[in-house]
This record gives sequence, structure tokens and C-alpha cells, in this order.
Amino acid sequence: MTQPTETARSLGLEGAVNARDLGGYRTADGRVLRAGAALRADALNRLTDADLRALADHGLRQIVDLRSLDEVREAGPDRVPGLPTAEISDAEYSASPVTVERTAPDGITLHHLPVFAADFDIYVALRNALADRDAAKQRALLGGGKAEAMMVGLYRWFVTDEVARERFATVIRLLAEPDGTPLLFHCSAGKDRTGWTAAVVLTALGVDSATVYEDYLLTNERSAAIIEHVVGSFGTRGLMEEPELLLPVFRADRRYLDAAFEEVAAGWASFEDFWREGLGLGDDVLDGLRANLLH
Repeated sequence: MTQPTETARSLGLEGAVNARDLGGYRTADGRVLRAGAALRADALNRLTDADLRALADHGLRQIVDLRSLDEVREAGPDRVPGLPTAEISDAEYSASPVTVERTAPDGITLHHLPVFAADFDIYVALRNALADRDAAKQRALLGGGKAEAMMVGLYRWFVTDEVARERFATVIRLLAEPDGTPLLFHCSAGKDRTGWTAAVVLTALGVDSATVYEDYLLTNERSAAIIEHVVGSFGTRGLMEEPELLLPVFRADRRYLDAAFEEVAAGWASFEDFWREGLGLGDDVLDGLRANLLH
């Protein structure tokens, strides 16, 4: 039985509508994820001043940005309470991992851990298709199930690519550090890289599969209005004749998460083996996760 979606509490951020708390989910052994410890979100570049105050009130210790350099260039760097804008920019305008250390003992450390597929970067492909404004080329790229296939391929890559696995594992290690939480991790939409990170963490902690999928698909509810607005704007601005071609890219789809878990099953005998061999994580990390996230 799935757990109620109200456990995935919204952070109420105007500039990051998909920002939410993983607290409240129950594990198979009856423990509950601690509220305010692990937060997942869309990008923080549009945060308002009120949003910054709200984030500061959460007492965050760490923020992890999984966006690529191209995404940061297009949308802008994160806004982070208490961190100098120049240092954030220096870190996030990078194609490699960079950390900006907190400026005060009770401040926030920012980690830029870009996760992107150099050989099929979906963000770059979409940007080029929109810039071209050629309806036939856009249909050839995205139509006839190609957009869905592109997303399925991305989720398989999350598991098969060694660098991607290492970046996801780094997020999990940060979540397991003593005094590492509260931690917020995000990508652009808070859906794909963020969704897979959350799915791995919840699965490792013993949350049932139905709830893991429910948390993943909750993006469609939280981001529905902004997806409708963005897709509609591509049509009204003349960027696309068929903006609905983008919906498979903007929405969470059960088949995408299926693809990632299928790759786990194809490459490793069990999720536990994937944890140890695929992600390179040991019992110490799992113990740290449990200590930080469960009560």
C-alpha cells in the first residue's frame, strides 16, 4: 500500500515549486524518515528573498546542485542563504565538481556535482531544437515516441555510467556524514537526477517500492502549473508548432524509473550488490544514512 502524498511536504518556495521534504515516509521495519533532514528540489536560481529566508530557517548544512554547466549558463547559479554570489558563480560555472565551504559555523556548504551525459545531453539537444524553430526537425527529434526513448536512455545511463554513479554516490555520502544534514539536493526540474537520487536513498532505507514511485511521480502534481506555462509559452513565442512534443521530457513517467531499476537488476544480483559494487558504498554509509534520516 502506498503512503499518503502529504508526507512529502512542500517547502513552500515560490521560486522552486517542486522543493519538498522526504520526511514522513515509513520504512519496512517501522522507522520513519525524519522531517527536515533530506530535502529534494528543483533549481534554486529563481528563489525570492522570502524563499531565502525560509531556506535559512531550515538550518541547512549542505546543498548539492546536480545541474550541468550548460544548464547553469542558461538558468543562472543557485541563490544560497549566507554564501557570496561570486563564490557560488565560480563553483557552478564549472563542468567539474566544485565545493564552496560555509562562511560561518552554522552556514551552508554548496557542492556543485554536475551530472550530464556528454554523448547524449538532453538539455543541449532540446536547446538546439528550440533555437532552430524548425517544426520538422523538432518532430524528428521528439515525435513518435523518441522523446520518451530519450528519457528512458537517460535513466539507464544513470546506472550504467561510472561517472554518473560516482556523482550520485557522492550525494549519498554527504547525506550520511556526521552533521551532514539537513541537506538539500536538486537539479533543474527536481525530477530526473533528483528523482533517481531520492529513489536510491529511499530504497536503501527500506521504503517500499510503491512509495518510492509515488514520491517520484509527485513531481507531476507539484510542477503541473509551471509545466503547462512553459510548454504553452513555447507555442505562443513561436518556438514550436507542437509544444506538446516536450511533455515526455518535462513529466515524470513510471517507465523512466522502471528503466533505471531494470539496469540495476541487469547489472547486479540485488540492490544491495548495486549499493556495494555499483555505487561503492559500504555499511558505514548506510549506517550514517539511518542515523541522520531515520527515527
